Amino acid sequence: MVHFRLGSTLLLTATCLLITKDVSTERVITCDDAYSVQRLSCETGVIIVQAALYGRADREICSEGKRPQQLTNTKCSQAGTVDVLKKRCDGKRVCELNTNVVRMSDPCSGIIKYLETNYTCFPANHLVVCEHSLGHLYCDIGQVIHVYGADFGRRDQTTCSYQRPTSQVQNQNVYCSSPTSKVAESCNGRNSCTISASNSVFGDPCVGTYKYLEVAYTCLYPQ
Repeated sequence: MVHFRLGSTLLLTATCLLITKDVSTERVITCDDAYSVQRLSCETGVIIVQAALYGRADREICSEGKRPQQLTNTKCSQAGTVDVLKKRCDGKRVCELNTNVVRMSDPCSGIIKYLETNYTCFPANHLVVCEHSLGHLYCDIGQVIHVYGADFGRRDQTTCSYQRPTSQVQNQNVYCSSPTSKVAESCNGRNSCTISASNSVFGDPCVGTYKYLEVAYTCLYPQ
């Protein structure tokens, strides 16, 4: 089976740095049904979603056992799919989501659809800091921190869930992550940096949910 947020400014920075770093790209296709789960993963670095399609752009993909009339529309694409993937997956090492999460509408009634995602494994350090804890970003001597992106909130039901009440990690606000520039503002250009994963620093994007801070950063030599 083949399985397919950083802001535009951060992505531009990341793209420029790709020239000097090794990256891998992946294409993932998942047929759409009630039990289909798409899994994006990086052995090293973090996920950066480049493109995503929910619909159909090919007659052959996910066509086994289907009637010909269910495959005729190959210009079928739901708007906003890439934004959903980016919000859920960018900056993470592993991201799993059911196609139900992506399906916001039916872009082509009667046509068999699939989710296709293209993503890059971008070289970066991945840091997760549970709420009420301190996160430490650090680089080797002579290098400085460059933050690609950071989110405070919750993007799944398992991260930072140990011994937490079910109501705090599986309620209706389980996907409430909010991008933040505060980590970059505090840490960029420094050799090391400590930041608190707390509402007092980042605000509270989902009251009653136990949150965490997720950061993707790398270490660079100063220009």
